[in-house]
Formats: sequence, C-alpha cells, structure tokens
Amino acid sequence: MKHPAPRASRADQRGAATAELAMVLPLLIAATIGLVWLLAVGSAQVRAVDAARETARAVARGDEIGAAVARGEQVAPPGSRVSVDTGGGEVVVTVVGRVSGPGGLFDLPHAEVSADAVAVVEETASRVGSGVGSG
Repeated sequence: MKHPAPRASRADQRGAATAELAMVLPLLIAATIGLVWLLAVGSAQVRAVDAARETARAVARGDEIGAAVARGEQVAPPGSRVSVDTGGGEVVVTVVGRVSGPGGLFDLPHAEVSADAVAVVEETASRVGSGVGSG
C-alpha cells in the first residue's frame, strides 16, 4: 500500500523564494555585464572600420598623411593605432585598437578590434598637371 508523500508546511518553505533569487541574481547580473561588453566591442569595431575608411579616403584624395591619420585617430576607439601604406596607386589603412572590460571594473582580457580599408588614389588637377583641359 502506498502512502502519500508528506507535504511540506508553509513554515518549511518560507524564505525559499529569497534563497532562489539570491542564487540566480548574480548570474543575471553577470549575463547583463557580458552583453554590455559585447555591445562595447561591436561599437568599437564599427568605429575602427569608420576610422580606416575615413583615413583611406582622405589620403586617396590628396590630403596630408599626418592630417588624415589625426582625423582617423579621432574616429577610432581611444588608444588605437592608425597606419597608412601607399603604393601601386592604392592607399591601405589599418586601424588596430583594444577594448577593455566593462567599466574597467573587472580584470577581464582585452578584446582587440581591427579594420582595413583600401582606396584608389584619385587623380586631381594638381597631379595631372598639363593634361587638364586638353582634348
């Protein structure tokens, strides 16, 4: 003959919800911090791509390399390196930056973001010289 399982009284269950919340809350906070950090990494990647494109475009149209790199460093994530390589009628720009952990609160490894952009050197009137207007 089976006997029904004894039911726990209300007094035995008091505080169970609080204990469960105390167990789950740190996990929810950690997941939220992780998602915020991923958003920061994604945002830094977009900024690196924009900086590479902006710098490549500026050098390709004839701006000074120093001024173009300065403009790219303004757009790039803080502390990024912007390098320019010219040759063969092309401008290749590489931006490399690091993203630290969320808010700098934790000693998490840094994420590195990088982007490359290539632009064809434009022929302007000053580069073409006497060929302008002939024909």
